[in-house]
Amino acid sequence: MKIISSEYSVSAVREDQYPRDILPEIALAGRSNVGKSSLINSFLNRKNLARTSSQPGKTQTLNFYKVNNSFYLVDVPGYGYARVSKAQREQFGEMIQDYLETRGNLEGLIIIIDARHEPTVDDIAMYNYALLLDLPILVVATKMDKIKKSQYNKVFNNLRKHLDLDHDNVSVLTYSSESKLHLAELNKWIEDKIRL
Repeated sequence: MKIISSEYSVSAVREDQYPRDILPEIALAGRSNVGKSSLINSFLNRKNLARTSSQPGKTQTLNFYKVNNSFYLVDVPGYGYARVSKAQREQFGEMIQDYLETRGNLEGLIIIIDARHEPTVDDIAMYNYALLLDLPILVVATKMDKIKKSQYNKVFNNLRKHLDLDHDNVSVLTYSSESKLHLAELNKWIEDKIRL
């Protein structure tokens, strides 16, 4: 799939604010500051379409990005950020849950995990929740440019140790927004799910 066009479409906190054109959607979830925006920008070959921030917890809405006028990437609020109030965390949780459980044109979920660390309790909870949704899941271990090649196997071992990856609808990928490691594979997974 060649990326011809991409644009920020809308930010939403409830269903009546979602796009109305019912194009296929791929959601991206991950803890705060894991690199969701960087992945979106590198996938779309845009520098600042999705805003990156050194301050975790900046994404507080569902952000829809229209790609090739044929599908959306949906950046959901990061989870596990302690400096956000408990009430806000619960609100984010309800917003994400409502979207993931009710959006009929959601075709897949990308869960982004920092390759430098073992999956967190929140990562594991998000993954297990995603399995219950019966959506195609792509687990992406990102920031691979910060990992020595001799440590690559350790990344996969950490994922397997904490996540039950033996499901037909689960795929795993290592990725770097800097070097664009496995960009083609990410592109192919998304293309397959949106059935272009």
